[in-house]
Amino acid sequence: MKKVVVLHDEVAPGAPADARDNLVQAQAVAGALAGLGHRVVSLALGLDLAAAAAELSRIGPDIVFNLVESVDGRMSLIHLAPSLLASRGFSFTGAGDAAMFESSRKTSAKAVFRAAGLPSPEWLSPRDLAGRTGALQGRWIVKSVWEHASVGLSPGSVLENPTPAELRALFADRAARWGGDWFAERFVEGREFNLSILAGPGGAQVLPPAEILFEGFGPGAPRIVDWAAKWDEASHAYHNTPRSFDFPEQDRFLLAELSRLALAAWSAFSLRGWARVDFRVDETGNPWILEVNANPCLSPDAGFAAAAERAGIGFDEVIRSILADATPAGGGF
Repeated sequence: MKKVVVLHDEVAPGAPADARDNLVQAQAVAGALAGLGHRVVSLALGLDLAAAAAELSRIGPDIVFNLVESVDGRMSLIHLAPSLLASRGFSFTGAGDAAMFESSRKTSAKAVFRAAGLPSPEWLSPRDLAGRTGALQGRWIVKSVWEHASVGLSPGSVLENPTPAELRALFADRAARWGGDWFAERFVEGREFNLSILAGPGGAQVLPPAEILFEGFGPGAPRIVDWAAKWDEASHAYHNTPRSFDFPEQDRFLLAELSRLALAAWSAFSLRGWARVDFRVDETGNPWILEVNANPCLSPDAGFAAAAERAGIGFDEVIRSILADATPAGGGF
């Protein structure tokens, strides 16, 4: 039996659904840990890192189960949790601070993909648009550099043959609404897949691949998992983007390649515990990595738990495996 602190976001009353979901998974993980016989203490992490460090020292955990997705509501500070834990010598689950920073900052992740020879769509920052005048060919999607959970994504995020001026205007609009930096990525028409990865005694294992289906989307409508698809229960997208684990025989080689690339991404970022790699597969069958999530949601109704269940791995066993792959005390750097 160990004393485990479940470290999670500090969520303000009235926060949106994507923020509140962090507390749902924290409760689920705490319940599983208690069921495994551990002594569990939950702790929210805010901007007062000194106070958090003092409270952790007072509690004296054997392991910290790190579920922090944002600090003060900002995903750009996600790396502060593993950095704090490593600097104070605590054993903790999941990625270290460098891996968490690089994987969470989507444009930095692109550089890691490129260095590792992994396919990822072309992208442009506001700086890259300086001096450009002609329209960009094809469809492009505007994304937040930092925010995950589809924050800021809507059908209006996808533009056809946009001009640099149109992209800059959308960057400014999104920054005014949600803050932070934004970039444009070439939109990959085709299928969308999520591959979850779980650490185990024999190394990282890829759980059964999931495909996101886009049902009843009209002609020309962007097939994306936007904010409404994830969080707005009254929307068409929410009810018409189910995940599927069933594939025809002709997908066998594609799924094998997706698994290979997912493990390569895991290794490129030196991840630990659990992760998810999101892909688009274009109309000619070529896979493209969209992003790597170093600490995907562990809520029982989320995609990671669904993939584990498909593999015959119960939620308690998922938590046990993540705990077993924790960074040793004093070994975070």
